[in-house]
Amino acid sequence: MTGEAWFTVLPDGDAGLTAARALRPLAARVVGHDSGRPWLLGSWPDGWVRTARAGTARLAVIGRCPVTADALAAGLGRVRRVEEAERAVHGLAGSFHVVASVGHRVRVRGSAAGTRRVFHTRMGGATIAADRSGTLARLTEAAVDERQLAVHLLASPPLHPLDDTCVWQGVRALRAHDCLLIEADGQARVQQWWRAPEPHVPAAEGAAAVRRALEAAVRSCTAGGGTISSDLSGGLDSTSLCFLAAREPAHLVTFRWDSRDPDNDDPAWASRAALRLPGAEHVVVGRADAPPWYDGVTDAVVPTEEPGTWVRDAARLQALARSMTGRGSRLHMMGVGGDELFTAFPSHLHDYLRSDPLAALGRLRRQRAFQRTPLWPVVRGLADRSTYDRWLAAWADGLAAAPPPARREPAAFSTDWGARQPMPSWATPAAVHAVRRRLRTAASAGTPPLAPQRGQHMAVLSVLAGGHGIRQLAHVMARHGLEYAAPFLDDGVVEAALAVRVAERLAPGRYKPVLAAAMLGAVPGDVLARSTKGEYSAEFHNGLRRNRAALLELFEDSRLARAGLIDATALRDRLLGVHPDPTALRDLDATVGCEVWLRSRPGPAPGGP
Repeated sequence: MTGEAWFTVLPDGDAGLTAARALRPLAARVVGHDSGRPWLLGSWPDGWVRTARAGTARLAVIGRCPVTADALAAGLGRVRRVEEAERAVHGLAGSFHVVASVGHRVRVRGSAAGTRRVFHTRMGGATIAADRSGTLARLTEAAVDERQLAVHLLASPPLHPLDDTCVWQGVRALRAHDCLLIEADGQARVQQWWRAPEPHVPAAEGAAAVRRALEAAVRSCTAGGGTISSDLSGGLDSTSLCFLAAREPAHLVTFRWDSRDPDNDDPAWASRAALRLPGAEHVVVGRADAPPWYDGVTDAVVPTEEPGTWVRDAARLQALARSMTGRGSRLHMMGVGGDELFTAFPSHLHDYLRSDPLAALGRLRRQRAFQRTPLWPVVRGLADRSTYDRWLAAWADGLAAAPPPARREPAAFSTDWGARQPMPSWATPAAVHAVRRRLRTAASAGTPPLAPQRGQHMAVLSVLAGGHGIRQLAHVMARHGLEYAAPFLDDGVVEAALAVRVAERLAPGRYKPVLAAAMLGAVPGDVLARSTKGEYSAEFHNGLRRNRAALLELFEDSRLARAGLIDATALRDRLLGVHPDPTALRDLDATVGCEVWLRSRPGPAPGGP
């Protein structure tokens, strides 16, 4: 897939005709409802949209999915009401949107991990939906919502429960687990289409399901034949993808950046894996040739519809795309999602203690010894029974700009619903207030967690973080002519992995035991034996040292400062300070992403003259 692909979804009624007239000059393709009214309008390459019809019903699968029209039509034949559309696509592999038109009613949803999202707005009295918020913003001439930019300073892209709005006024974002139902008169309502599975499956059974799902996900990437590429960093996640892809008919090219840290053992494990993949072509970019982090930030142009932390790596992404497309690759895979699905966060102990107290206490002792955590805060956290909305309210009440850390702090050990992340130390009181208000609104509305158990909630939250980030990267790489894929975040893999008992995603002395068990026979045993993980603070220090002057220049006439969201002097002081580890500038990537995004927008900056 090359270039920018996009689509919009219109209701099957006269209410949608105003939007249709506005979209027709922009759209290269139009697909109609059975009534003849426009249903899908946009621009996309051949094969990106697969449609089927059964009687008067219509179904579209949009994205990476090797399903045939006949198979889709057979599934659609089982659908009587638009709410039943999932029956037609159950079990399909890949990453895609699903749009149905049944009985003059429309249903649209993205993917469970957020790699495919849905946005909607009102135009001419009707609700219209799209896969990109920027499409709807251009259509309605929407202005930037500065309050949402404040949310991006906290986390970019925003995560639950702050992920239901976007940076454009009047444009709403569907949460990844919701679908949109649009009636013929243009009215719409939101309905949940996906819930995290109950984590009741034993690890051995779950590993078999993960193996089947991951094989299908990788096969959806290789189905088009030709040449595909994949990261081969040395970690278990990307290594697994490479060995599965090597069994398929597509030619495989692997890629990795050489680490700047001589103590990082990723290169050694990547080399070991590469030797076992003699049929693949292996590309290694040496440290002297790898663009440092933050290269080109003053000249970067953001093609995405919202800010993102990927701007830090813009030069690397361009170099990767150039290298892989130059070798004929049409699609590039990466291992994002593996950490999120196959490890367990400390919050799982809150649930584990109530289901198996003795086993939980033993694991707790080992965790405390490893992290050197004081006993009392842990006991207090385990005894806490706060609901998710109360936790959100407490986060809002305590939200403030973080003070600059004087020294490196040990990682916090928390069995809570999540980390009560502070705003950046350079955020203004107005920015803090905007985010605090959003959190309080979510708390007062009784926003539910992503799963009833804290450990499972944290797992889903981290999956969404990966999915939202991959979605942005896919848009960036499409500009360079390379499709981007994260098979671990495909719905089938997410379902299989999250069904495994949370406590069994960890095992004493073993690293990612469920994934390792799933890959037995596909990945050589000595490669699966790895129990370490690479660390990349050397890249941070090198990038900051090489590009400190450019970062200072970026914020000399800051658009964020003009919008009243950051204190540019405070940020400058932080950039000029001594930083013992990357956590000292934890928020820099989000702030850089917001600043560069604002500079890429035409017209005056928000809050400017």
